[in-house]
Amino acid sequence: MKQRRLRMPQTRGKQVTVVVAAVVAVGAAGWFAGLGMQSPADAAAAHRPPKAGPVTVPVEHRKLTATVVAQGTVAFGAPQTVSPGGAVATSGAPADAPAAQLVTKAPKLGATLTEGSVLMQISGRPVFVLRGSVPMYRTLTPGISGEDVRQLQIALRRLRHDPGGTNGHFGPGTATAVTKWYESNGYEPQTPSAEDEKQRGDLEEAVTQAQIAVLQAQGGQNGSEDASTPPTSGLEHSLQLKSARDQLDRANHALSEFLTSYGTKVPAGEVVFLPNLPVRVDKVNVHVGAIPDGAVATVTSSDIEVHADMPAADAGQLHQGMAARVETPDGHQVSGVVAKIGDSAQSDSGSGGGSTDPSATVPVTVSVPEPGALRGQAGGTAKITIDLGSSKGAALVVPVAAVHTTADGRARVQVRRDGKIVDVPVTVGLSAAGQVAVTPRGTPLDEGDLVVVGQ
Repeated sequence: MKQRRLRMPQTRGKQVTVVVAAVVAVGAAGWFAGLGMQSPADAAAAHRPPKAGPVTVPVEHRKLTATVVAQGTVAFGAPQTVSPGGAVATSGAPADAPAAQLVTKAPKLGATLTEGSVLMQISGRPVFVLRGSVPMYRTLTPGISGEDVRQLQIALRRLRHDPGGTNGHFGPGTATAVTKWYESNGYEPQTPSAEDEKQRGDLEEAVTQAQIAVLQAQGGQNGSEDASTPPTSGLEHSLQLKSARDQLDRANHALSEFLTSYGTKVPAGEVVFLPNLPVRVDKVNVHVGAIPDGAVATVTSSDIEVHADMPAADAGQLHQGMAARVETPDGHQVSGVVAKIGDSAQSDSGSGGGSTDPSATVPVTVSVPEPGALRGQAGGTAKITIDLGSSKGAALVVPVAAVHTTADGRARVQVRRDGKIVDVPVTVGLSAAGQVAVTPRGTPLDEGDLVVVGQ
């Protein structure tokens, strides 16, 4: 009995401990459950948007560079079409005589043409290339004068066939130089034809007959005529002598006129003057057997250019001579120079595109003196980057949206400090890519300050 009484308190103590633990567990569970539960008012407050405040960005301190970037096409520079100025010579006929003109050797695509090169052959005759700004528009013959003749004389001298002078008059020296030039290239010069020879003989015979007539008229005056011929009066004799002399003058004048153009000629179709040499044949528009009509080829310089169409606003900030970077699709870079902006008139003036339409585009040409990685890339694409200017060293830089203009025309930014918005007057500098350099006026502005860009 005693032992049973001693064990009862221990059993009861264990029961109490279990009950207390259970109560604590239930209470803790209720407490945690209470933490996860919200009243409808609390739930609505939790989903309410935060109170609106200004949108800010920090002020930066760095160098700012303004650039224009565009995608362009790589091409050879200075393209121009080539058209013979007339017919080539035809064997046995005058240079201007009508005859079939057929291409017997077409221009060679990609060929480089220098002074004196043969572009092509028409009816077996050469079409030479010479440097000059005046186009070949007529057959050059002895006796004529002009700037085209002077161009020919200067070119002949460069080719080491001295015409004896470069005064623009086609004389015997020029004819001799032309003959040697043609022969040195394996071609027969256009010398007088059989018809020319016959005409010269006829004119010379006319002069001879006129001279005889003058002598006969003079002999009649001296009494040397046949005795059977009645003597003429003094007046009649004077008229006969005057008529004979007039006929001799006309014959001499006709022969002299003919001889001024008699000799070696340069047919209009056998020389093409180009302003700059060398050039390369970029396109060929004729084939062997075709009749040359219009442009027979397009030539370019050997220089590489990049052509791009830029927005008028960007092109308006450019001028000729500005440095450019040209980057190939694989990342290689070469240096270039802005060579042309818009049409030729605008380019000559050195101004930008000049368009007032913001949606308009302006053609811009960048020349690449040292092609490097662009060599052999004609027809491909490249990225053009042109620096418009840089800030002088590091500057305080903020977004353009942060700058506001007051009614008096002064610029300012708003800075958030200690929970307040403070106006800071600034002077605006270079802008680029949505950023602008600013200089504070009076109120301090430092790197890291938060400027307001929106609400």
